[in-house]
Amino acid sequence: MSKKSKKARRPNVPMYTGPIVPTQPQATKGGGGELQVTAAPARPTASRETIVADYTHVISDLKRIGLLAGGLFITLIVLSFFIK
Repeated sequence: MSKKSKKARRPNVPMYTGPIVPTQPQATKGGGGELQVTAAPARPTASRETIVADYTHVISDLKRIGLLAGGLFITLIVLSFFIK
């Protein structure tokens, strides 16, 4: 039986293509001989904002889960003495 070949894993994220460079306006000649300059539609640039996350609700949830898990664990230990 032959070995299975492993495929290389590819991440499920878009590849980085580099910074967005604005395009230069294009010059075209109009029907009357005058030169018309049309600008390409501008792409919205992403502003570099610092996101301040508030995780106080997560910490309280983790404490509650820890207390519940500890209580259930102790309950299992106490019940194991009655099973014997």
